[in-house]
Amino acid sequence: MNPVDAVETCLERIRSLDGQLGAFQVVYEDEAMAGAEGAARACTSGHRIGPFHGVPFALKDIVDVEGRITTGGSKTMLERVSPATATIASRLLAAGGILLGKTKTVEVAMGGWGTNTHMGTPHNPWDLDTARTPGGSSSGSGVSVATGMAGCAVGTDTGGSVRLPAGWCGIVGLKTTEGLLPTDGIMPLSHTLDTPGPMTRSVADAVLMFEVMLGRHPLDTERDMSTGDGLFGALSQGVSGLRLGVLNGTERVVVDNEILSLYDAACEELKSLGAELVTFNGPMAFADMTAATATIIGSEGYFHHGALYESEDLPVDPDVRPRILLGQSKSARDYIGALAQRRQDQAGYLESLRGFAALLTPTVATPAVALDEVDQSTTPAHFTRAGNYLGLCGLSVPMGLTSANLPGGLQILARGFDESMAVRIGAAYEARRGAFPHPIP
Repeated sequence: MNPVDAVETCLERIRSLDGQLGAFQVVYEDEAMAGAEGAARACTSGHRIGPFHGVPFALKDIVDVEGRITTGGSKTMLERVSPATATIASRLLAAGGILLGKTKTVEVAMGGWGTNTHMGTPHNPWDLDTARTPGGSSSGSGVSVATGMAGCAVGTDTGGSVRLPAGWCGIVGLKTTEGLLPTDGIMPLSHTLDTPGPMTRSVADAVLMFEVMLGRHPLDTERDMSTGDGLFGALSQGVSGLRLGVLNGTERVVVDNEILSLYDAACEELKSLGAELVTFNGPMAFADMTAATATIIGSEGYFHHGALYESEDLPVDPDVRPRILLGQSKSARDYIGALAQRRQDQAGYLESLRGFAALLTPTVATPAVALDEVDQSTTPAHFTRAGNYLGLCGLSVPMGLTSANLPGGLQILARGFDESMAVRIGAAYEARRGAFPHPIP
């Protein structure tokens, strides 16, 4: 598909679907078509930049583009004009990507359900009759990719915000290792834990977008694609001989029965491909890591946004306010102690991972939840926050549908800076699973 056709297809999907789904905060239709026409001329005249040239993508609306408004999902920032373009956005644009627009987000990216009281909650596309959680905080990015309104999208992940919407929307989401990708020009929530990452419909697409976000030269990326080297080589290496950790009995109890069945079936597929599955009993429970992560996110979130939420007069999201103000009660001793404890816990956990290539969990313990049943005082990030707390990278890959036709995601957690292993396992499973359906053909 040439760039004009690709962009026109996305824009037509946006026109026909986004009125109901509400994934986009803003669409740059004229600029996207102009960019597509320019990309088409460049490609046909021998000036193609590389494999991302002409690919339509979307940005989560916490990522700055110079001269454009970045709301951060907040009604209080409807006129906030970005002073400069975030490095990751510059890299995608420099590689020839076509920016379609900005996608909706939980206010200041603080929440895993994907809801936004004032700016609108994107509708999970797998159930058009019942409004369900899209996953957050990169809610609009997940919905836009799942429905073909964007070829791919940028999300950010502080406690699961790439993987949660990937799991609930039935797409691929890569949580990158902290510090690997630049975060300048991205509205911070937790500067310790924030990580941008690609959201796509396949593992191979995630690898391509990740390479661009890393800033690799497009000729190097194209060479690796054609020769099967680098990260692209990992896509075909398979899992034979890999030792993979699976949930113990205690962790299995928290998982919905249908999600657990999908998880067990996915693990068996990997076993049939030659992987060795071993029950993993780590030194910390996932619930403990979820709580420990909350102290860091709460403290740093309050540092960055506390003043906004302390004001009773501003129209902030009432569900986000208590999460941010939680940091008000954290002392310097609490915060610094949490960071020090994290370093100790990371060392202990990495030691327990010796001999394992990766850990396998469900991405989310339940299918998408009806919005009127969400308990905003809780988080769906039971399995995802561990990746952030431990400094791991993680991939969510769709593993199937429940009886209600709702997706479940398989989370693959690998060591920090070992994205190659995460995508290797994900690609092997994806190939065995076969094509995954679209929620809206």
